[in-house]
Amino acid sequence: MQKIVGDRLRPEGKKDPHGVEETKTRLRTSYRMIDQAMAVRWAMVDAFSLADCAAAPALLYANEVMPFGESHKNAGAYLDRLKARPSYARVLEEAEPYFAMFPR
Repeated sequence: MQKIVGDRLRPEGKKDPHGVEETKTRLRTSYRMIDQAMAVRWAMVDAFSLADCAAAPALLYANEVMPFGESHKNAGAYLDRLKARPSYARVLEEAEPYFAMFPR
């Protein structure tokens, strides 16, 4: 994901389309793996755990870089479950003023 974000920050003429496409291929592979594992559960066990806390930011930003909700329904539902947790929803609300700084 960072390769894509970094490329967005590069000036015109200095972009790396080949590297970005390689990264997108890796993200699609990751999304398939997450989609298979997240059909109905949390990351490591049947209850919310620290693993879910660790996954939440990466999935949030990966979804910004290359959305996966339509193509990987289980991964999208997992991210929705994370966002629905009151503690995570509060973090997202507090971070809202800073999201504009993320290169889109």
